[in-house]
Amino acid sequence: MKLISYQNQEGKVRLGFLHNESTLVDVHEASKGALPDNILSFLENSEENLKILQGLETAGKGVYALDDVTLKAPIPRPVSIRDFYAFEEHVKTARKNRGLDVVPEWYEMPVFYFTNHLAVKGDGDTIHRPKNCRWLDYELEIACVIGKEGRNISKENAEEYIFGYFIMNDWSARDLQREEMKVGLGPAKGKDFATSIGPYIVTKDELGPYREGDRYDLRMTAKVNGRELSSGNFKSIHYTFAEMIERASADVTLYPGEVFGSGTVGTGCILELGTDVHRWLEPGDNVELEITGLGKLKNEVKEGGF
Repeated sequence: MKLISYQNQEGKVRLGFLHNESTLVDVHEASKGALPDNILSFLENSEENLKILQGLETAGKGVYALDDVTLKAPIPRPVSIRDFYAFEEHVKTARKNRGLDVVPEWYEMPVFYFTNHLAVKGDGDTIHRPKNCRWLDYELEIACVIGKEGRNISKENAEEYIFGYFIMNDWSARDLQREEMKVGLGPAKGKDFATSIGPYIVTKDELGPYREGDRYDLRMTAKVNGRELSSGNFKSIHYTFAEMIERASADVTLYPGEVFGSGTVGTGCILELGTDVHRWLEPGDNVELEITGLGKLKNEVKEGGF
């Protein structure tokens, strides 16, 4: 299923799922109140709620035209966002461009940082370039959301804690990031102004046909103003989400609604490609990320400083 969050004509943000290309079904209404009206409450009991949802009749009450509502980020306010650094090609190229080798520790464990879970944007939302930024970049990533509480989770059991997947764009102010990283802490301010996710959550069962061993064969692309700049595949990831969950849950409890980003796929950002391939992003640019089975995530850049 493809779960979405949408704003209705009364201005309320509700939970729905895509019925077809032109309509959605409101989860709370269609279930006659048996299911929650928001994604975080739904994820609190995701396994049972999903079973109920999959058994619902989709005709009648709670069906709305997509043109009559406003789609929001599928998880408007995640419990947290951990962003990993899991694609070897990206790590090698990005560090090589700065005259650096990959540190041996990168091969010993998946590492991550926490980004701003209160600055989440959805498909079609405007991204405001930070006032003092001139090196704005996109990052082509895939993300998963946790659907069950757990602690000290082994990688062998980690899949059962994943509810679904979606596209993620980890917007980056590279000039701000470059300066703050010299201190040896971060990234922080270079990242905390916006993270796009969406356009919907695809439940993990829908990705079954793309499964190859412990990975998925999903093509990942990024376009700026219609021109394809980035092309990679999720199956090239060095660390799986199972390994990321094992690492993150060591001595820490994970909760439903926490988001894990994969980090940038190889070629998946301007920092890696180089400004001879494409300049840094400017106001008016349209960025479109697409991943097989997960749809398209589109945002327009505008000037910030508001």
